[in-house]
Amino acid sequence: MCYETALTKMKSQVQEYFHSNFAFPNKFTPYYHRSGFDYPNLQIIKMDAPRVIFPAMWGYIPSWGMEDVQGFRKKYNTLNIRSETLFNGLTTQDAQDKRCLILADGFFEPHRTGGESIPYFCYIPSTSFPDGRGLFAFAGIYSELQNEPNNLNCSMLTMEANAFFRQVHNVKKRQPVVLDERLYDEWLNPHLKKKDVLELIKNGFTSKEFRAHPVSPDLYRRNIDTDKPYIIEEVPPPNLLF
Repeated sequence: MCYETALTKMKSQVQEYFHSNFAFPNKFTPYYHRSGFDYPNLQIIKMDAPRVIFPAMWGYIPSWGMEDVQGFRKKYNTLNIRSETLFNGLTTQDAQDKRCLILADGFFEPHRTGGESIPYFCYIPSTSFPDGRGLFAFAGIYSELQNEPNNLNCSMLTMEANAFFRQVHNVKKRQPVVLDERLYDEWLNPHLKKKDVLELIKNGFTSKEFRAHPVSPDLYRRNIDTDKPYIIEEVPPPNLLF
């Protein structure tokens, strides 16, 4: 599962890496932590505009849920969508033509040890950026609120965890689908058939190596502003694994 994410890069860095421009550049500011339970905006690239970056509220809403968004959210948690049910669950109607890339340079997962959940920050090391962390994209799905152009919402897809993420997210043992950068355009290809989409999910996870380290437990505390640089910094918990 993935309910907390980060995108700390500057606007110009994001645009250059993804070869895309922000639709509303004044609305983007880098962030160190956003929780899906606050329904914040994430940044996405969608199929019908593959060179434009749009803000999209975190939490997919199907067309039939748009008349009562609050009621829908009380009943359904769609911050993540299981890739196994992409074509036969809540997202059936949009799986074919409303896929997107969700932009990030890190995300947080809980690690359970000694009866306690310790937040871990997950990222891809990179020498391409001064902070040493690379940009990447989650495979996602989106919808558009009826009669409100560019009022988007989105969710990231998850899959069974690989060997690395089974150690990090050691209870649920799930991970977000982080696409190989060579497959970004293919994920947005409107001509893909169902079997092609499922094949991309199954075999398209990035070949780049992830790292993870424990961070402050403030991440899980209420009434604390965790959108600060310290929240991604490593702290030494008991029984350190990584």
